[in-house]
Amino acid sequence: MAQADGIHLDTSLGYLLKVTATALRQAMEDELRPLGMSITHYSCLELLAQRPGLSNSELARGTFVTRQSMNVLLMSLEEQGEVARATAATIGRALPTELTDRGRERLRRATAAVRSVELRMLSGLDDGERQQALVLLRKMVGALRDGAEV
Repeated sequence: MAQADGIHLDTSLGYLLKVTATALRQAMEDELRPLGMSITHYSCLELLAQRPGLSNSELARGTFVTRQSMNVLLMSLEEQGEVARATAATIGRALPTELTDRGRERLRRATAAVRSVELRMLSGLDDGERQQALVLLRKMVGALRDGAEV
């Protein structure tokens, strides 16, 4: 017998969001793996393309990993010639990071792969439903972050 006040998985929006996030992550990993990338690798390159000069800490927050994990990734990306880091900090101790031409090319291919996953995920929605989903998800995040706008 089910708990009267328990969460019913078939009607729990939180559970469905987690299932969706897990399926999205798996589909993205499946597309990125042949390119020799992980989601964190791709996300790091994407953040640097949109916000050049981010520090290790800012990249870690933006990709949902620890600073230590991001530092390991950045050292690897630097060795592979995908990013370049300043040798000295311009402000404080943070070393800003930027994409190289190789990094931009790798990002271009990865972006196409990730975009194909997102388009597949949204294929059953019309434009209005897509816009509504964005609004609703932003409201949910805002509510969980004490009204912070996303």
